[in-house]
Amino acid sequence: MHPVLVSLGSIEIRFYGLMYVIAILVGSRLILSEVKRKEIKLTPDDVMNFVVWMVAGGVIVARIYYVAFNWEFYSKYLKEIPAVWHGGLAIHGGIIGGLLGGYLFLKRKQVKFWSMADCVAPAGILGQAFGRFGNFMNGDAHGMPTTLPWGVVFPAGSIAGDEYPGIPLHPVMLYELLINFSIFLFLWLKIRKQNNLRKDGFVFALYIALYSAGRLFVETFRADSLMLGPLKAAQIVSIALILAVVAVIFWKRLWKRDAA
Repeated sequence: MHPVLVSLGSIEIRFYGLMYVIAILVGSRLILSEVKRKEIKLTPDDVMNFVVWMVAGGVIVARIYYVAFNWEFYSKYLKEIPAVWHGGLAIHGGIIGGLLGGYLFLKRKQVKFWSMADCVAPAGILGQAFGRFGNFMNGDAHGMPTTLPWGVVFPAGSIAGDEYPGIPLHPVMLYELLINFSIFLFLWLKIRKQNNLRKDGFVFALYIALYSAGRLFVETFRADSLMLGPLKAAQIVSIALILAVVAVIFWKRLWKRDAA
């Protein structure tokens, strides 16, 4: 494991950044195919601009979220705040920022937000899977020590390796990668094709509920969790999201489209 894929003099291509680039390219293609299938009135250029707004909003708010929960450190090292290549993008902040950016763009285009959100959900969870591989190569978002045979010893110089030198850790990035990819397959191969049977927003709501359940499990083994007092912030947020989303699904009966 090494964070740098290619190094040419002062130019470095890092796995962390590369995975986000791949996620954006693949995700854009998936979103475009869904927009065409659902006959949403957006051109390919509109879709790309929509993705740019989502990514920009997601990265900005994900970083703000992470910095806010680690302000004790960043208040002393202000120059580190924009250094996202060192790690530190909180996914819950990213989802909030991505939704905000996407909403602002769609409002200008007069496109139904929840119909488009359903197009984004499979691409979003697949992008998160790519991102976790970047975390694995980067040695951040790491797990607690473990004696299990698949424990991973991260190299010196990585965040995980420096915090736990020579100690096998839970490869929580890979746990979440597998969970996220499984959710993607379920949404893409099964649920999205039933949009004529479901109300707008169902695919997105299912994505949030399933991801939150997976994150609730994975967070049990995380060693670098953002904290709210004695509790892990991600677990609190995940529980709140599961309850809220399940309530909305049943309240709005999203699993069943109203008869025309």
